[in-house]
Amino acid sequence: MINTNDLKVGMTIQMDGNIFTVLETGHVKPGKGAAFVTAKLKNLRTGSIIEERFNAGTKVQAARIEKKDMQYLYEMGGTYYFMNMETYDQVELNKVTLGDDSKYLKENLMVNITFYEGEVLGLTLPDKIEYLITSTEPAVKGNTTSSAMKDATLENGMIIKVPLFINENETVVVSTKDGKYASRA
Repeated sequence: MINTNDLKVGMTIQMDGNIFTVLETGHVKPGKGAAFVTAKLKNLRTGSIIEERFNAGTKVQAARIEKKDMQYLYEMGGTYYFMNMETYDQVELNKVTLGDDSKYLKENLMVNITFYEGEVLGLTLPDKIEYLITSTEPAVKGNTTSSAMKDATLENGMIIKVPLFINENETVVVSTKDGKYASRA
């Protein structure tokens, strides 16, 4: 059990049958009445964010989550396969669990998967991933405006905008936060 006065950003707690991670905390001592603790919590199962108010000194149940580095293997029929490279255990995740993160996956990519008592809560991608450009149009001569961009298809099928000087068979770095070109590799 954790005292609500001791809640810190990044802690995970169990409440009302759900697992939450603490995003923000605040301790409020009004002029009149008892002190209380406010917390912004993210539900690790649904991704929803709630604001919760606790009386100071109350206890909440700690949740022990486990994070494992796993390698993405392949996708078949909407199921994505990952393997723990130390134990060779495999985990299957569906597209609903992965959400938009599935579009960034490529073979042999190392990701971090979060577990709670054997249940998969989600996965964390690296901030930036390198991809090979499989096709893009050649640059148009004379089109040299500073922000000119063109479409490029990556090795995983994703299409992004890249600067005109980027060519086919080059490796680029893509941000997983917004899905945009970051730099050459």
